[in-house]
Formats: sequence, C-alpha cells, structure tokens
Amino acid sequence: MRAGFFQLCEQFETRELVLRVKRLLKSGEKAEEKSDHIEWKELVVDVSRHQVTVKGKPVELTATEFKLLTVLAQRKGRVQSRDQLLHDVWEYDNLIDTRTVDTHMRRLRDKLGTAAKYLDTVRGVGYRFVEG
Repeated sequence: MRAGFFQLCEQFETRELVLRVKRLLKSGEKAEEKSDHIEWKELVVDVSRHQVTVKGKPVELTATEFKLLTVLAQRKGRVQSRDQLLHDVWEYDNLIDTRTVDTHMRRLRDKLGTAAKYLDTVRGVGYRFVEG
C-alpha cells in the first residue's frame, strides 16, 4: 500500500510539473504586436483616434475599411487569407463569399491613393501589408 501511495504522489508531481511548464511557456509566447500608432513613410494610422492620413492629408474610411487596414498594418509582412480577414475584421465564423474582402480592399486602395502600394495581393491566398 505504501508503494502505491508514493507512486501516486510521483505521478501527481510529474503532472503538476508538466502543467506549470506549459503555463510558463504559454505566458512567454510573444503576443501579437498591436501598435496604437502605425507610421510608414507617408501613411499614418492612429488607432485610438480612428484617423488615417496620407502625406499629412486625412483619409475618410468606413469603420470596416479602417479595421481592415489596421489588421493588415499590425501584421506587416504576413499574408492574411481572405478567410482570416473575414474572421478578424467582419467576425464571421462561417464561410461566405470572399468577394467581400476583395471589394473592400479595392475601395480601401482607391481611398489611400499613393499609399495603396503598401497593400499587396498574394494571388489565390490573400493580402498583406508590405514595406515597399
């Protein structure tokens, strides 16, 4: 009986150790950077003020266009699939027509003018914010 008790304690300690290590690793993961002020050359996105300027001139965006630009800029360089954007910008969990994303990207590019060059299309995949 005594051996069973020690074996049980040893299993508990191992399990507890594994859980603590997992928690430490999880807390140490790099959180996605979310800047309140995104500035890239002539493009400035002030998230807290919900303002966008290109070459110092304000750009009027809808709430959805603003969120789309912000999500892409905060994830600079990383391709965002249409499905991921539908989930993160529109908060859609089920698949719908991905033309919604394409239409909003076209309108956003039109409004950004010269700064539209930072919005890159990755054919057949999605979009990304580039430093070009």
